[in-house]
Amino acid sequence: MVELTIESIRVSLMNYQRVVILKEKETDRYLPIWIGPAEADAIAVRLQDVAVARPLTHDLLRTLIDSLGATVSHILVSDLENDTFFARIALTVDGKDIEIDSRPSDAIALAVRAQVPIYANEAVLEKAGVRLDQEGQPLEKGVGPEIEPTSEAKADELKKLSPFRDVIEGLDMEGFEKK
Repeated sequence: MVELTIESIRVSLMNYQRVVILKEKETDRYLPIWIGPAEADAIAVRLQDVAVARPLTHDLLRTLIDSLGATVSHILVSDLENDTFFARIALTVDGKDIEIDSRPSDAIALAVRAQVPIYANEAVLEKAGVRLDQEGQPLEKGVGPEIEPTSEAKADELKKLSPFRDVIEGLDMEGFEKK
């Protein structure tokens, strides 16, 4: 498992869809995940500490988990199959660890409320992770010193990931500061 942070939530100018950009904590590898507008708003509201008059669904979920004596320990972006990301919410209940299947967007919205780590399996990062150069441009395989050897992508896999490439290539990274 690789720990990630939320780098940003962006809107694609091509189709106005939302994408949450997760950044690997220890490197400059990013994981873009398309999410719905409601989930994007739920994540952004909490990240920006915006007060809402009534609890949102993810606030309700957090309250239910707490009320039942459970705790969220972390969330995991566990898999990517047929352009669909999968996630797991890791809970501790009565001293037992359990995992609950979830959409990544819902798991991330819960993670920001519970202030717990966000992880991804290395296999997911190998399939959909993107590395950027110093100017914020995507690095291609075999270009630059930071590229790690990975298995060769098949043509159909590259075609499926092309929407992610379009978003990453369209990102305005000017003014982006490394931490």
